[in-house]
Amino acid sequence: MGTTIANIFRYPVKSMGGHQLDEALLSINGIPGDRSWALKDEELASIKGGKRHPSLMGMSAEFEQEPDESNVSPHAQIRLPDGSIICTRDEDAEEKLSQALGTKVTLWPILPKEQLDHYRRSAPDPNVDAQLNLREIFARTPDEPLPDLRGFPRELFEYESPPGTYFDAFPLLLISKASLQSLEDHSDQSKFDVRRFRPNVLLETDEAGYPEEEWAGKSGRIGTAKLKFEMACPRCIMTTHGFDDLPKDPRVMRTLVQANNGNLGIYASVVEAGTIAVGDSLILE
Repeated sequence: MGTTIANIFRYPVKSMGGHQLDEALLSINGIPGDRSWALKDEELASIKGGKRHPSLMGMSAEFEQEPDESNVSPHAQIRLPDGSIICTRDEDAEEKLSQALGTKVTLWPILPKEQLDHYRRSAPDPNVDAQLNLREIFARTPDEPLPDLRGFPRELFEYESPPGTYFDAFPLLLISKASLQSLEDHSDQSKFDVRRFRPNVLLETDEAGYPEEEWAGKSGRIGTAKLKFEMACPRCIMTTHGFDDLPKDPRVMRTLVQANNGNLGIYASVVEAGTIAVGDSLILE
């Protein structure tokens, strides 16, 4: 069978649930419309997602019209945890989102990458121990090493996302079913549901273990697109939050750390634009 696409996912609003696609265009900015909206925490004056606001993960969004390659953020319908629906164009959308999250937030489309202040990280809190904070975020005990973050774009140490995008690091995240199964096999208590990990592409493969991590530094073709596999994805406490029918489960991150150094999935960038579809095969070069 080799390695094939089992599912394709798009997430219109950063940290909210998204929807499945049968096929998708891949451009240098990934899937058009993916993470094309985000919330700014007005207390911190910075773009923030599910790590700070876990309630976002219980919300979901879908576009009113199919996005194109322009990197313009099309309007989307957002379903709040109480089942009510708002639209990104609604005058009271920010008010309702702020009420749902319990803090003042504003809703933003993607802005041009030159508007650097929009993407800049908030100043560190002088009252917070940076090392302890990182250990909490990455679920590391005092005797465990923190993840190696040197593979991330350097701009991420100054900005919440690569300017001009709301991605965590790279345009695409791919996860294999084999990796999810390996984690299930390592834990008899936690369920490693793909919804916790928000990949763009879920892969079916013959291999066991964590096969996608072996692709780091390589290129591959899938559909008519060419990808460069950048680095394994270090996971954080966002994966432990409860939402929908998934319970809050700190054991998820402990299992990830113990079984696979805290990693799950692989980041990729798009070298040549093209179209992918469910069932397409991945061919490594």
